Amino acid sequence: MTIIQITELFGWASIINLAYLLLATLIVTLMPDAIASIHSKVFKVEKSTLPPLYINFLSLYKVMTLVFIVSPYIALKIMGS
Repeated sequence: MTIIQITELFGWASIINLAYLLLATLIVTLMPDAIASIHSKVFKVEKSTLPPLYINFLSLYKVMTLVFIVSPYIALKIMGS
C-alpha cells in the first residue's frame, strides 16, 4: 500500500468512527430511558448503574478513536504535504 492509500483509509475510518461516536452520544443523550431499559433487560444490569457505564464507554471510545485513527490520519496528511 502507498502512503496515499493508507491516508485515505485512515480518513474514511476517521469519518466512520466519529459518525458512530456522534450517533452513540446522541442516542444516549436524547433517549436515556429507552436505552437504559433495553440494556438493563438484555444484560441484567440495574438501570441506576448504566449512566456511568455509558459515560465510560463514550469517553474511552473517543480517546481510542482520536489516538489510533484521527492522529495517524493527521500525521499522514502532514507527511504527504
